[in-house]
Amino acid sequence: MSFHAKRRAGLLVPLFSCPSSRSWGIGELPDLVPMASWLSAAGMRTWQLLPINEMAPGQQSPYSAISAMAIDPIFIRVPDVPEFEALGGEDALPAADRAALDEARRSPTIRHAAIRRLKQAWLRASFERFVDTEWKRETGRARALRDFVGAQAWWIEDYALFRAIHARECEHVWTEWPEALQRRDPPAIDRARRDLANDVLFHQYLQWTADAQWQQARARAPEIEVLGDLPFMVDKDSADVWARPHQFRLDETIGAPPDAFSADGQDWGTPLYDWEAFAREHHRWLRERARRCADLFEGFRIDHVVGFYRTYARPKDGRAPYFTPANEAEQVALGETVIKVFREPGNLIIAEDLGTVPDFVRESLTRLGIPGFKVFRWERHWHAEGQPFRHPREYPPLSVAVSGTHDTEPLVVWWEQASEGEKRKVSDALAVDLGSAPIETVRDTLLETLYASGSDLLILPIQDVFGWRERINDPSVVADTNWVYRLPWPADRLDDIPEARARQKQLRAWTQRHARQG
Repeated sequence: MSFHAKRRAGLLVPLFSCPSSRSWGIGELPDLVPMASWLSAAGMRTWQLLPINEMAPGQQSPYSAISAMAIDPIFIRVPDVPEFEALGGEDALPAADRAALDEARRSPTIRHAAIRRLKQAWLRASFERFVDTEWKRETGRARALRDFVGAQAWWIEDYALFRAIHARECEHVWTEWPEALQRRDPPAIDRARRDLANDVLFHQYLQWTADAQWQQARARAPEIEVLGDLPFMVDKDSADVWARPHQFRLDETIGAPPDAFSADGQDWGTPLYDWEAFAREHHRWLRERARRCADLFEGFRIDHVVGFYRTYARPKDGRAPYFTPANEAEQVALGETVIKVFREPGNLIIAEDLGTVPDFVRESLTRLGIPGFKVFRWERHWHAEGQPFRHPREYPPLSVAVSGTHDTEPLVVWWEQASEGEKRKVSDALAVDLGSAPIETVRDTLLETLYASGSDLLILPIQDVFGWRERINDPSVVADTNWVYRLPWPADRLDDIPEARARQKQLRAWTQRHARQG
């Protein structure tokens, strides 16, 4: 897909943040439909998601996935599962489960652990009914599951076996499993497949169910292009690393050098890619990741794109961190190879090029026709006297204009915390006095300025559209308050909320005024 095919606007909203009135306390796959309807009526054509990959046990960060391919079952709408309805549906929930569901729905934030426990129990019960009434009788639904597993065998066989063993081993990391299973010795693997056949089928059933709900939702919302998010790293305790440990350096971890978020840099604890091993296999696993994204989304954001050019490695033995590959020529060659692999399916690709990024990376992305991000608060004429802000009309068409990201404080918080000098510089750049203006005026002035920007694509975090102060993630802290943000209203009730209707009308007016028709 050509990036220059259309000038349009979109919204950044994590799926988990937009539950509907039917959801079990978290945004679910069918909630794509009402949210997409609201976006479309607001003149928007793009919805940027965060990853929907299955999160590791006990985790709530979408960037801590146990699989680079699987959809997290927490996003399944349980009442839409035929076997659950056959069990009596929500009306048949025992009192304790009904109380837990009511509490999850009432909570102003997402209660990941409670929701996962509740869904896991009833999805397992639904599966057992499926086995008895469908699988053993080889019905049409059973054949549909077999067909799905056959078509997705390239990833789902390793994944489902990994999840089954992982559960049997009390969710311990795979490097603590019996040695034969760590090494994937064929006799041990064959024995595990036989012993855990029912559990393997359960995880395949969950992915089949999730895929069906997602594809149905996408078919009902064709007016919106949905962009996924391809995380740079993959967790050590994942089906992907277990299945191909020779492609990773388990004695080193990946991180980021010092930047605005961390004076000491970051250590993400994920294993280092062995780029030579990847090259020997013609980057097959990266091709598979791109193929999976193409199956699910119209396009995707490449997270931490600089890492695919040069990876910041942190040896566990205390040696100094270093970049790999070591020199610029090799870094450019690697990055451009990976980008070309990712674009093979023909999807729209955008690149998160924020943080400490060398000029040659952005020059390479431009050559390849891949847009990077323009975050208003960080776009300055850094080498000019006083470092004035760039007016967004200067942004090139091949770019994504944003007011912030899922990792930044919301727009109004940034403005309220900015110094008087910074506020004057913004006012000077935009030729309007915002210093004493009401915060709503500041918000709308900055948002419309971004609508008028030169960037072909505009993506706004939903908090910035409404002027909300809650943030999705604070990367400087590890806390349960991250990744729990949810909208204050159900996604299917937005048309009943005066504030939501007013913002929708304003967004549509800006879309028309600044030719972002999609």
